[in-house]
Amino acid sequence: MGSERIGIDEYFLKLATVVAERSTCCRHHVGAVAVRGKHVLATGYNGAPSGFDDCLKLGCLRDKLGLSTGVQRELCRAVHAEENVVVQAALHRTSLRGSTVYCTHTSCVTCARLLVNCGVERFVSCGVYNTDCEAVFEAGKIELDVLGWPSSVIKTLE
Repeated sequence: MGSERIGIDEYFLKLATVVAERSTCCRHHVGAVAVRGKHVLATGYNGAPSGFDDCLKLGCLRDKLGLSTGVQRELCRAVHAEENVVVQAALHRTSLRGSTVYCTHTSCVTCARLLVNCGVERFVSCGVYNTDCEAVFEAGKIELDVLGWPSSVIKTLE
């Protein structure tokens, strides 16, 4: 009838981009969606811990300190999207073993290690934040796919 159905990877990457819209980071909006068997297990975005004042209110601490991206991560208010997806799964007693994590950006090394320990089998990303995760994912037997950004067009029938 003229309209093609989007693939499952594009579908979940689009969901990750929508999740990223909740980010409270002034530098990068990152969203993550954990999926198993085509069912969403948990979502997460980057931002200050629950109940804390965030960078949208206080300004970016890293900018104030003149820190570039990727250095001295401990001097940041944000919990990463991948960390938050793990926390949300844990809060709801949901295992991520055997899951796929769809994320807007590739992981930092710390998040990559965390996902390995959770038993994640596949990591699908829109774009490359850094390549530090590649060796960790390879050693941890997590398949890494960088597929590019999905279309921002939402197709509906009116």
